[in-house]
Amino acid sequence: MIKESKVDVIVLPLFKNQNSFTGYVKEIDEFLNKKISTLIKNGDFKGDKNEILLYPDQSLTSKRLILLGLGLKKDCNLETIRNASASIALYIRDKNFKSYSTSIFGEELDSNLSDFVQAQLEGTKLSLYTFNQFKSDKKSLPKPINSLNIYVKDSKKHKEISSVIKETEYIAEGISLARDIANTPGNNMTPSIVANIAQNISSENSLKCEIFDEKKMKELGMGGLLSVSQGSNEPAKLIVIRHDGGNDDPIVIIGKGVTFDSGGISIKPSPKMDEMKFDKSGAATVIGAIKSISLLKLPINVIAIVPLTENLLSGSSYKPGDVITHYGGKTSEIMNTDAEGRLILADALSYSLTYKPKAIIDFATLTGACIVALGTHASGLFSNNKKLARDLFNSGQITGEPVWELPLWQPYYDQIKSDVADIKNTGSGGGGGAITAAAFLANFVNKQTPWAHLDIAGTAWIQNNPGDKKYFSKGSTGVGVRLIIRYLQQQCKLK
Repeated sequence: MIKESKVDVIVLPLFKNQNSFTGYVKEIDEFLNKKISTLIKNGDFKGDKNEILLYPDQSLTSKRLILLGLGLKKDCNLETIRNASASIALYIRDKNFKSYSTSIFGEELDSNLSDFVQAQLEGTKLSLYTFNQFKSDKKSLPKPINSLNIYVKDSKKHKEISSVIKETEYIAEGISLARDIANTPGNNMTPSIVANIAQNISSENSLKCEIFDEKKMKELGMGGLLSVSQGSNEPAKLIVIRHDGGNDDPIVIIGKGVTFDSGGISIKPSPKMDEMKFDKSGAATVIGAIKSISLLKLPINVIAIVPLTENLLSGSSYKPGDVITHYGGKTSEIMNTDAEGRLILADALSYSLTYKPKAIIDFATLTGACIVALGTHASGLFSNNKKLARDLFNSGQITGEPVWELPLWQPYYDQIKSDVADIKNTGSGGGGGAITAAAFLANFVNKQTPWAHLDIAGTAWIQNNPGDKKYFSKGSTGVGVRLIIRYLQQQCKLK
């Protein structure tokens, strides 16, 4: 019984204006002679979203009792659950409690219980993530919570819930890896270091990994990736990681990996240039995702392709006005060296077609214009396939990583026509920078292969208040890992 749980804290989730109790809440309220009912009746606890009331009572086996608000029952959704579980996990950690027990948040709702459990664990796991490897005073760092016990009312659900818990832990491992890669400064996360990480996780997780060096790229004609890397002493890399879980043609996921972006000759302003360590967030997402995919043993073939480089300026840097030849033979005129992400993705996209994929999905912190269009609340979605776009949208709604589709009409393609090459890497007039960037990428896939481009420039990291997502702290969010795994899981169910 939950009231006999030998932990530091028992957490009881309650809805706003909840007058009657069931399950564990009823059990504990009756055991405490209606003290919880009295607190609510007297207005000491209202049940607002993320409201927390610490109520010490020595009658229980645990040292403390906490009431946690979920807001109005009719408004409760998966994001409510994620935020509530994050709020309580951070509160318990900051109070230096080591263990707690609770029930499934929203268990009494007529909803998919597995999704609610996953959301609850996601909120807990993601909120407790810390990036502190460069902190010298380890004693001042937050102390970990040792255990969380979740009690399930219906014993028939134990096996299902245990499976969800294990799956969520695997997904959280991939997200933590993605956040670590993205958060690490450029001097400690060069293309070669990222490549080593990819090799290590591949050897540890039954994945096949191949690293292309610059000699191999020259043989293949990957002029985009090689041109961007010219200004740096760090050699470019291209990673190919294979998860062989099925018999069908693979789904390819691609992540932009600019480990630091100065803008090159078209140099960025100094303020906030430090944030450009996050320009490898697409690569981080794809590497984190392929690790989780392997741990989950998804019965599907997935190939992760990650082009990696620095974008720096020196006497050997590529220049505005240059014309470069990409893998496959298409040429592009360089108008702005700070529009480098699309150049390295172009090589990866065109190379991915050699695997005859069922679908291609790329993740990239590609344009500031996408932040102007959608802010930090949704990633931009561009696609040549309505079903793929719809499936990704639906996955985003479930995972709390929303995407919003923007058009790819002919006038945007007209904006990137070049006088001296096939296309140019920025659009002429008329705005629409996120769309013209996607139109550039569309030139390197064919119309027969479903393709989606996700511009995560606004969602990949947080530098100020996390806002409405309590489960994120400043820094990388690992956005896209949950989204792509949910999408792939749905594809597995359709087979």
